[in-house]
Amino acid sequence: MPILQHEFTLKIIEILNSHFPNQGEQVLINSELLQYLNIKTKAANRGSKSRAGFANHYAIYVLVEDYLNNKFHIRGGYDDYEGAQFINLLQRQRQLPFGNKLQNHALNHRLNQEFKKYFPTLSYVPVIRDTKTNRYWINENLLQVSINGNQINIAEAIIDIIDAFVIARRQSFNQFIIYCKQMIEIHNQEPLQAIEFIRSLLNKDVDARVFEIVSYAILKQYYGEQKIYWVS
Repeated sequence: MPILQHEFTLKIIEILNSHFPNQGEQVLINSELLQYLNIKTKAANRGSKSRAGFANHYAIYVLVEDYLNNKFHIRGGYDDYEGAQFINLLQRQRQLPFGNKLQNHALNHRLNQEFKKYFPTLSYVPVIRDTKTNRYWINENLLQVSINGNQINIAEAIIDIIDAFVIARRQSFNQFIIYCKQMIEIHNQEPLQAIEFIRSLLNKDVDARVFEIVSYAILKQYYGEQKIYWVS
């Protein structure tokens, strides 16, 4: 499938080039898992109409992290691994930024279902699960990428890409705190400037959560003292 191009795509290629010099773009083209992450990181630098979810990112993250922690990318033998325990994976997800409310859906089925939507003819899905033992694996076939006849392992690059995505989203939301402080300062000096500043937070380039919070505050202020009757 054609590679979706957006602002964070350049960051993905930059990270891949740091792991595989001058081959980053080709690695992205040859890897369905990286293409999926490229699709899922579209919201990294997008505006108010975009919403970044972390469930599927973190399902990949914790499984790849488990793979790396056990050094399977170095010593091999992943086929003989007993698998990661679900409770450990879920706990790890909830330790990650924005992950404290995550549930089990991505690990159990949602990630695989969405991945198949983008790659319907591919025989692999990211998460391998044993429902009897409740053990999980990342599909190693998706971590092995063929470049010019050589096999490379993208596990470490995947961790770096997701980390970079989280940093981008955190910076975007932290900007909202700066906006709030600026609004207080402006309001104390010139109320009309504060109104214009609030308007600027409703444009299409503002983070989705910033847009929602500001919209809610405006509606609450406007309707706070009103009574609304619904007639059916």
